[in-house]
Amino acid sequence: MYRSQSSAFTGTPTASGHGTPAGTARRAAAVPSGHLRTLARLLLVRPAATAVTAGSVVALAVGLWGVDRGSMGREESATYQIARRSLPEIWQLIGSSDAVHGVYYVLMHFVLRLHPGEVMLRLPSVLAVAVTAGLVAAIGTRLARARVGLWAGLLYAVTPAIGSYATDGRPFALVCAGAAAATLLFLRAVEFGRGRDWCRYGAVVGCTAYLQESAALLLAAHAVTLLVSWRRISPEVWRGWTVAAAAALTALFPLLTLTFGQDEAAHRGQTPGIDRVEELLRTFAGPSPLVITTVLLLICVALNAPLPRMGRVSLGALALPLVLVPSALLISLAQVAPLYHQSSLLFALAGVPLLAAVGGARCATVVGRLLPQGHRPHRAAAALTGAAAVAAACLWQLPQHRAQATADGRPEDMAAVARLAARELQPGDPVLYLPSHARRHALTYPAGFAGTKDLALQAPPAASGTVYGKETDPIELRRRLAKVDRVWLLAERRAADTSWRPTSATEAAKLSVINEQFVLRGEFPERSGVLRMYVRRAPERPIDWPVGKPVPVVDPVLEAYEKKRARERGETVEAAEAEGPEGAAGAPAELSAVEEHAGHPAPAAPAAPAPAAPAAPAPAAPAPPAAPAPAAPAAPETAPDRADVPPPHAH
Repeated sequence: MYRSQSSAFTGTPTASGHGTPAGTARRAAAVPSGHLRTLARLLLVRPAATAVTAGSVVALAVGLWGVDRGSMGREESATYQIARRSLPEIWQLIGSSDAVHGVYYVLMHFVLRLHPGEVMLRLPSVLAVAVTAGLVAAIGTRLARARVGLWAGLLYAVTPAIGSYATDGRPFALVCAGAAAATLLFLRAVEFGRGRDWCRYGAVVGCTAYLQESAALLLAAHAVTLLVSWRRISPEVWRGWTVAAAAALTALFPLLTLTFGQDEAAHRGQTPGIDRVEELLRTFAGPSPLVITTVLLLICVALNAPLPRMGRVSLGALALPLVLVPSALLISLAQVAPLYHQSSLLFALAGVPLLAAVGGARCATVVGRLLPQGHRPHRAAAALTGAAAVAAACLWQLPQHRAQATADGRPEDMAAVARLAARELQPGDPVLYLPSHARRHALTYPAGFAGTKDLALQAPPAASGTVYGKETDPIELRRRLAKVDRVWLLAERRAADTSWRPTSATEAAKLSVINEQFVLRGEFPERSGVLRMYVRRAPERPIDWPVGKPVPVVDPVLEAYEKKRARERGETVEAAEAEGPEGAAGAPAELSAVEEHAGHPAPAAPAAPAPAAPAAPAPAAPAPPAAPAPAAPAAPETAPDRADVPPPHAH
């Protein structure tokens, strides 16, 4: 073996199996008997247990702080409504649109069967963060000493980004726990080189990658660690790692094939720039500038003055590739395909507190040497001083933690939109969602939308095997809108912006009909969306129209579509001939697009008839009198109450 167990924050080696040092015996004799003696032995005599327990307890406390904030985010809402479906319905969804999170949905299906609520939705993430903090402390203790592990675990637990994802009902915290467990198994396999250790390592990496595919980049980080430590790495270790990595990637191949065959997965991420790199740095080191500067300085100290190696792999050789390699690979791949998401690299954050803890240990050593011989503090006191410094950093970032623990500090508050809908909507009111993803509010909080009619919905999410349901084609949507005089529109913030453009013909039809045939009557903005009420414009009334007779609502796109379909069936041949060749070409350009979306090919223009033999000219018929020009449209009776509220932008 290449290492010996560190003692209680003193850095002196402990006997592994033959006898006990005198200092340890005196401390053991000084503690009380019974349960207090057991607790004291755990906290004082067992330094590794102290480091692991302290990090886990603090992380658990931070996670439980905001576990019940009373509202979900949009990603959490997807987990909540999908995990409550039956297993065949989840399998249908995985095969069509969201395979990347399929394993997590199945896992949460069994969790939510215990109690379908927000607390139970987030509880696995809270427990996973607590486990990860303990594993980070165990890694620091194994590669350095107990106080390094203690500081690393505490730093990980109080990082604001970790506190945010600890109360997020998504798989990212579970991925962090899997990555930390795989790293600890990697160290054990490198040290002992046994086949069963490599089998466990490969199995944990494969299972973690099934929760999130980017976790497979952990293999690249471990490969760099072996390369950096090549002088102490035997061929047997390389052989064992290669087999384990190949097995994990082979097991992941079916999921990769299924995921990249789905269109939604290809557009899930983004292409990062320099701003995303800066955002990632703030996520890893902390949003506060003072904390970021301190952490970066400690990392520089750790890299320039590393601690003595306790085994085949040093802490710096493990932690630095863990931070840099997955981040660099994913950012580089995202320049080709939009695969980047900040949460995809959350598992790499564990390397930052490990390096910062090493830097803190080096600084403590230098300060101890500068003090006089008789005034040097005990190393246990130095460990507690470092823990106090971590607590000070937590207090400095307390506003971020407090904001994350409430719904007001989150970017979205879907419960507020549901409360607004329950206050304004009445049973039977027609509702449109723009884009279709805005339907997540009604799926997550159905009580606020009880009794309303979803005009664009063709099949519900569970029956259609989709996340948010299958919408009808644009022509059917226009038919439904032609029957209502008032409609509510729930739009997400980005869809309410003038720069937003629809991604489907049905969403384009929503915008077109709302802009052309309705006027804004009321607007109710919230942080997660905008609820608007529209009423139909008063139609134009010709001069010779009978008084008291209602003017019919005419949708030109719908009318042109009906005429073209009738010509295909041969029902209105005379009308088609009367229209001439302009009948098809005169329809709006939207018609061909919506027909293609609906699955009907746009009919070709009628062929010109063959030229006939010239005939005797017929006497010209007298021209009919010109119809009087229609009057200007009357002012709509349903003018908007607020002139400063603009209608939605035109498509």
